[in-house]
Amino acid sequence: MLGRLDMYSEHIPNLDLFISMHIMKEATQSSKIEGTQTNMEEALLSKEDVPLDKRDDWMEVHNYINAMNEAIKMLEDLPFSSRLIRNVHKVLLSGVRGEHKQPGEFRKSQNWIGGLSINDAIFVPPVCTSIPELMEDIEKFVHNEQIFFPELLKIALIHYQFETIHPFLDGNGRTGRLLITLYLVSKGILKRPILYLSDYLEKHRNTYYSNMMKVRLENDIETWFKFFLHGIIDTAEKGVETFQKILSLQKEYEECIKALGSRSANALKVITELYKHPMIDATGVSEITGLGTVSSYKLIKELERLEMLKEMTGSKRGRIYVLEKYIRIFD
Repeated sequence: MLGRLDMYSEHIPNLDLFISMHIMKEATQSSKIEGTQTNMEEALLSKEDVPLDKRDDWMEVHNYINAMNEAIKMLEDLPFSSRLIRNVHKVLLSGVRGEHKQPGEFRKSQNWIGGLSINDAIFVPPVCTSIPELMEDIEKFVHNEQIFFPELLKIALIHYQFETIHPFLDGNGRTGRLLITLYLVSKGILKRPILYLSDYLEKHRNTYYSNMMKVRLENDIETWFKFFLHGIIDTAEKGVETFQKILSLQKEYEECIKALGSRSANALKVITELYKHPMIDATGVSEITGLGTVSSYKLIKELERLEMLKEMTGSKRGRIYVLEKYIRIFD
């Protein structure tokens, strides 16, 4: 399934247009596991258009997007390492809840998982003084070529171990989930970051946590491995399905645009840009096409008539339009 998914990274044109949406979906789902409630439409808004009471959630999602993009760039010069992990964590916690909890630094105090205090915690991670050694152990395991261990089981074990160490005061879950994709790219299993497990882990959240606890309390690594591998299969299958739907929608839109005659060239410019960021206003249409305001609104009206664009604010001013069918594929 990973091979089938990876194939799309070679054969789909304009893959970058689609990867940004995959990362945005991953960001919203990963943050949802942490209790952040931002949907795809809200995540696509600019910061100024987000209600004040939702801006923290919006920032957490966008930090996740920035962290993924930054980490992929870092992999060009930096191996999968503690340094890379700390850099990712620093971006994740920049300017959001947790920004005062040592972003980019391993914790210097004890933390715990579940419960109001350490006394009624579900699980207490290792003491802070042992973290550098334990993270170094993960790093050695990543780069150990003397002992053969299948790469998918390797990242399953790394993810479990990272979450068990819980090396940061905050943001361990988001960082640990992001590392799965980074590892697969760093090992060349995926050419591009197109596999994201957060949707699967969110849907099976209780099983996810309980299977990790079974390893800690009962030494049951096999059940965790099976759960993780099933998640890889399920996610890769859905990824292939998503790409197939996107290609089908592209063809549908291209056929519709042909019917616009003299407006078809500008319509294609707008729709192509919307694959990357499927939300726009009249000003955005003007910037992409060079059309004046009146002509931009006429083009928008045509795209609404063809059921490509849909207005989402319901207001008469400051109207924002979304490429609705495209968003629904990811949502």
